[in-house]
Amino acid sequence: MGNTQTTRRPSAISKVMINFAKNHGVDTETCLFGTDISENSLNNGAALIERDQEMRLIENIMLALPNIPALGFKIGLCYNIATFGIWGFSLRTCRTLREALNTALRFLPLSTAYCEISAFEEDGYFGLLMNPQSIPSHLRAFLLERDMAASIIIIKELSLNEIQTMQTEFNTLDTTNSAYIESVCGVKPLYQSRRNAIRVPIKYIDKLQPTYDANLARLLSDQCTRQLRQRQTGGIRDSVRNQILGDLGLMASLDDVASAINLSSRTLRRRLDHENTSFRALVEEERKQMAFQLLVSSDMKIDELAAHLGYTDTSSFTRAFRRWSDCSPRDYRQTQNGG
Repeated sequence: MGNTQTTRRPSAISKVMINFAKNHGVDTETCLFGTDISENSLNNGAALIERDQEMRLIENIMLALPNIPALGFKIGLCYNIATFGIWGFSLRTCRTLREALNTALRFLPLSTAYCEISAFEEDGYFGLLMNPQSIPSHLRAFLLERDMAASIIIIKELSLNEIQTMQTEFNTLDTTNSAYIESVCGVKPLYQSRRNAIRVPIKYIDKLQPTYDANLARLLSDQCTRQLRQRQTGGIRDSVRNQILGDLGLMASLDDVASAINLSSRTLRRRLDHENTSFRALVEEERKQMAFQLLVSSDMKIDELAAHLGYTDTSSFTRAFRRWSDCSPRDYRQTQNGG
């Protein structure tokens, strides 16, 4: 089941990431820069934030902590069932681990997950398949790691820590974090796999959970349904962002995006105007955030980075970057990487 990208999320969940960053010397103000998330809302269990606010928070933390290996995985391990409120409690009341994981997928937008997640069975294992393709490319590895780690923690908690060994699979060649993930999962990760997945022995899946409560399970399921309905949002700016950060890319025109979301160009322009923004402003903002991220976290040459961000030439990108930061991309990279 895929998650709903336009579902608002509890701001309290973001506090987990901020606390992690604070423990590594990053102040709250740095984490919240440009997110429009107030510090007061972090302690308000009812406060909700938009997808783009959480994405900006993640970008800030990645920029502030570029040298921590397996950053997404380590942050994902900071979550637990209680973090998620009703969604987490509903999993505890299910009859079996299988039923709990199916319930988790049914109400996935109430969690932290951004990957498209589905269940499968094969060769004596029950697994969760994780597809990160709908996530913006510069956040894909981080959020895949975070989703996998949070899932591992939840499975361990639901099994009352009976399940300590879990097989992880990655479709990447990068084995940098192999030793750390092995220390968490008890078995070496598989790389160059055809998928990203977690697998557990199927013998654990249909055991009766000691916390099973049929009446409470129905009650919490109804509350999850209501919460899911309340959190849905249909902002057109989110639809535009999904397109320009997805398959269309940052070189897409307003006409391209309008066609992809089944609107006329005129209607799209009008709806964006009603949300006090424009297509050009959204593209510029995403280029800006991605530029800051890639200059610090990648070795891409400046001309390659300019092309990746949809600029027709390097000088256009350099002029834009100077508007954002009063320095050149090369100077910014040198400053951020210690000269």
